[in-house]
Amino acid sequence: MADDQQNWPTWDSDTGRPPSGGEERESVSGSLDDALAGELDTSSGALSGRIDDTGGRGHLPPGHDAGQPTRFHRPMPSAYPEQGPAAPYGPDRAGAASGGRGAGWPSESAGRGTEWSDEATQIYHAVSSQAPDGATETWGDLPNDRGYDGATEALPRSRMPEMAAGATEAFPRFDPDRAPDGEAPDDLGLFDEPTVQREPVAHGIYRADDEPEEPRRKLRSGLGRAMLVTGATLGVLMVAYVVDMVVSWGDVPRGVTVAGVDVGGLSRTAAEEKLRQELQPRFDKPVTVKAGDVETTLDPAESGLGVDWQATLEQAGKQPWNPITRLTSFWETREVGIVGKSDRPTLRKAVERLAKTKINHRKREGNITFKEIEGTDGAVQPVAVPPRQGQQLRSVDQAVETIEDTWLQLGGVRLDVDVQPVKATPDGVRATLEKLAKPAVAAPIEVQGDGVSTSLTPKQIGEAFEFEPQEDGSLKALVDREVLKKALEPALKPTEQEGQDAEIVFTGGKPTVKPAKNGRKVDWKKTFRPYLDVITKTEGRVLKVSYATKKPDLTTSEAKKLGIKEVIGEFTTGGFAPDSGINIRTVAAEVDGAIIKPGETFSLNEYTGPRTADKGYVEAGIIQNGVPGRAVGGGISQFATTLYNAAYFAGLKDAGHKEHSYYISRYPIAREATVFQAPGGGGIDLKITNDSDTGVAIQTHWTPQSITVKLWGTKRYRVESVTGPKTNVKQPGTQRVNGSSCEPSPGIPGFTATDTRILYDINTGREVRRETRTVTYNPKPTIVCGKRDDDDD
Repeated sequence: MADDQQNWPTWDSDTGRPPSGGEERESVSGSLDDALAGELDTSSGALSGRIDDTGGRGHLPPGHDAGQPTRFHRPMPSAYPEQGPAAPYGPDRAGAASGGRGAGWPSESAGRGTEWSDEATQIYHAVSSQAPDGATETWGDLPNDRGYDGATEALPRSRMPEMAAGATEAFPRFDPDRAPDGEAPDDLGLFDEPTVQREPVAHGIYRADDEPEEPRRKLRSGLGRAMLVTGATLGVLMVAYVVDMVVSWGDVPRGVTVAGVDVGGLSRTAAEEKLRQELQPRFDKPVTVKAGDVETTLDPAESGLGVDWQATLEQAGKQPWNPITRLTSFWETREVGIVGKSDRPTLRKAVERLAKTKINHRKREGNITFKEIEGTDGAVQPVAVPPRQGQQLRSVDQAVETIEDTWLQLGGVRLDVDVQPVKATPDGVRATLEKLAKPAVAAPIEVQGDGVSTSLTPKQIGEAFEFEPQEDGSLKALVDREVLKKALEPALKPTEQEGQDAEIVFTGGKPTVKPAKNGRKVDWKKTFRPYLDVITKTEGRVLKVSYATKKPDLTTSEAKKLGIKEVIGEFTTGGFAPDSGINIRTVAAEVDGAIIKPGETFSLNEYTGPRTADKGYVEAGIIQNGVPGRAVGGGISQFATTLYNAAYFAGLKDAGHKEHSYYISRYPIAREATVFQAPGGGGIDLKITNDSDTGVAIQTHWTPQSITVKLWGTKRYRVESVTGPKTNVKQPGTQRVNGSSCEPSPGIPGFTATDTRILYDINTGREVRRETRTVTYNPKPTIVCGKRDDDDD
């Protein structure tokens, strides 16, 4: 070992002998080469180094074989300058001193300048055959009277002379109690502490080690004590492990937490109770549900949701057997998830209810509305309506599964929805609000007509707005002119002049043309053309009215060209009741003078409009559900029958009519018509089409007993009517009716009949065509009013 530090005993300069084993040693660091070269610092009185030269020899006590030395040390003169070397023991010390340099020991007279052996500082003999058989500790036959009490280290058990060649550590042990005078021999140039054996470097010689034997002994002693302490510690730990397993068996493993609540080491019952007290209130609170743009809540109890605390603790597992795991559980924690449970049918109903009332909604495009400001005269405030996409829960079943899996999480539940996108964007709505809507209703708009000035209030301006979303996210403003027109018409009506169509009037029993008159009307389209520019102004908000000439629908020249010159069809009926007569007179006055242009179809219901009391119509008899009744406008069917027959004989085309449900004797069989107006529109109508090349004018004449209708035009046909016999006659029954409105009436038989219209050309007399119509009348029951005598009150 080149540079390892080695402890060496120091020499006693007064006695000339090495120190005893218990005395303090000093050390010096350096290499052996430095020592041999005389460059080693020896001021400390000690030396360390290694020996590489194999040429050294030694000297052994007499009677011992020096051929197999197992230990050697050498005293270095430079290390001990104040003392002389000890003479080697043996029979010839002087000779060894004078000529035995090769033996390794200097003579007493050598003094300080004596040359020492290059190699050995101490040499011990090899054990010879004189060693006791099987000895474990021996140095051979050493003189006991000099304090050598056998070997200090064990040797191999062998009887061969070469048994000591492989000796490990062997030193003579000095016993001062057995030495003469109690003192160690002063000629023993030996240390009483061995070094460490190295492999032999030459025959019979071993290299000295730098490490003394004592540290190795201490090491072995310390190792033993360490092993004893370790064993004891392991025993204690094993006992502690067993005790820990017994004490905590069946409890929740140490270090287990549930949602931050420590339940480690508790019994299952105590752990469940602790979790219920600390965590259950949290999970009783409503669960946040997010679905698209909707955020709502779901009540766990009402939705069939709950926490399975037993299953939650089952996740913690059983007590671990691994001692490392048990040890680390004193400072480490392990989080266990919470296990939920649900009543699926109840949860599904809750999800369906939530989807219907909260989640699902139609899309709403961006818009702008106008809110009236209270306490003002028509002032309004524009309000932006943000766009909102439509959405619908994607799947109820999927939502149920998602809620079951995630409702215990702190963030709540997120459900998937199908979205219906919108066009407008919040920015687009805001831009239209600021740039257009707010300026538009900031003040009224003055409207100037001929001799009249009126205005549009902010409220009226706002009501006329419509906003249409665009693909770029903006809102396009549209103006409903009809709303503005309705607001301005009352004030501008006096500035208009009504026109008049040309009319056919009957003077002296002949038709004449009453000239048409042009009208002057407001040109609304032209008037509103600059409207969008005016509403964005802050000053000069004036709108000027434009007028246009209104030509009549039938001009004078057009009326003269209609060919209305003669009666082409005429029919008269009578026998109506007085109340019905009032209604017949009213409708006849409305229709008198009506013109049917070539190709046009005349509709009685459309021409007269609703026949109501404010127009002069009164309540009269009608047929309702097959029995007589009363209603405003009753009796008009007689006028319809009269008009139908006039058109029948004029050869005009039947565009649609319907006979009464039962036969009325004052009308021709299978050649009559009824009309009815439903309150909401529709009903039964009479329509006649002018299929001629000339116009047709309607002339009416009413008397309290009859109504006559004449159709004027250019005659084309001569018309004949052929009525067939009654067939399938059915006798009426009796029907009793209660109520004050009941009117008794006789019964009428039901039957089937046909009518054939034959048209002949007026100029040639040749038959042009025949038209046959079959009509079935239901029997009309005999109406008896009041209860029968045997009826209970």
